[in-house]
Amino acid sequence: MILSILLITFTITLALSVPVAWALGISSAIAVMLMNLPLEVIPQKIITGLDLFPMLCIPLFILAGEIMGKGGVTKRLLMFAVMLVGFIRGGLAIANVMASMLFGGITGSAVADASALGSIEIPMMKENGYDLDFSAAVTAASSCIGPIIPPSILVVIYSLSVPGVSIGGMFAAGMIPGILIGFALMCTCYVISIKKGYPRREVKLTKKEIYHTTKDASMALLSPVIILGGIIGGVFTATEAAAVATFYSSFLAFFVYKELKIKDLPDIFYKTGVTTAVVMIIIGTSNIFGMVIAFEQLATSLKALVEPLGYYGFLIAINLILLLIGTFLDPNPAILILAPVFAPIAESLGIHPIHFGCIFVINIVIGMITPPLGACLFVVSPIAKISVEKVTVAILPFLVVEIVVLLLISYIPALTLMAPKLAGYIM
Repeated sequence: MILSILLITFTITLALSVPVAWALGISSAIAVMLMNLPLEVIPQKIITGLDLFPMLCIPLFILAGEIMGKGGVTKRLLMFAVMLVGFIRGGLAIANVMASMLFGGITGSAVADASALGSIEIPMMKENGYDLDFSAAVTAASSCIGPIIPPSILVVIYSLSVPGVSIGGMFAAGMIPGILIGFALMCTCYVISIKKGYPRREVKLTKKEIYHTTKDASMALLSPVIILGGIIGGVFTATEAAAVATFYSSFLAFFVYKELKIKDLPDIFYKTGVTTAVVMIIIGTSNIFGMVIAFEQLATSLKALVEPLGYYGFLIAINLILLLIGTFLDPNPAILILAPVFAPIAESLGIHPIHFGCIFVINIVIGMITPPLGACLFVVSPIAKISVEKVTVAILPFLVVEIVVLLLISYIPALTLMAPKLAGYIM
């Protein structure tokens, strides 16, 4: 009864356009009162859910992304990608995907990727003869690589919400899936570009141009190497890696590229603060929501329902459920609410926790480009100055490709578990 009231209240508040964080808090508070628990439980659960050292990496990665966007790091990564693949038909679209892979290896945020890279890529693609809806669709689709290729804010949240799952192991697990999705998107861009006759670079670059572009981007390209090498090599934790990413991006922006000024910092800190506050409030209120679900033993009921499906049947069911949920629920609460429920069921069916975590995160990330509420669609639409409906139609081929790769990852565990084994996270 209480569980039903919780879910109905949450659904109604979302339908009334109440922000997700407050919808979680309101529905959870009503449930707590119906359970006759003391109201002191609410602030206690919020504070204890946020009082974790690894949480520090969230604002730091967000800050690093903002600094990169303002400090010229993003632009140089894109120009390096254009240099590498610009001679291919549709090379600018392929470079768009490649730049997202490089950018994702530093900040791990899909929205930051879509915003920072999209503001450069979409106008550039328009000037070179690409349709605006295609340009926006490529930018949105490729931005999903960011939360998959390590480091990833969503992976940190997943690891904190499911006890015993290593953040470093999850980071390592995302490497091959992220590269696979990137390669699949590049192939899709190439096929569509041939069909629509999109341009390629006709002028051959001189050795001098290649040298200067590579030299200009070389220090930016070291960022993911330093961050990932440090985490997987055990030099520093994910939280310390976020601090290193912030320091290194600041060093590049201020002293190497010299595009960031002191006067830019208030705006950067303001945007970082707002984004961080939204994420943290969602995490805090999700803890109360999760507590009510635990009290009502939802996991036990679901386990009895899905266990008869077996290993492969459960994977089909979980992909369908998460893809559906990802279409209307923000990734952060989706992970915080559902991961603690489904992860133990997956483990009882013999699915490795890191493998399931990777499947879970990829599903939720794909939801960020799935209508009606795909966040990245709403980010690229105003940049391209076209309607969300047009972007939605253009993104369908990319959406299908990402789902196909998701199914491969789901049914071939080696794709996610190979890197963690090599890094020593799995014995």
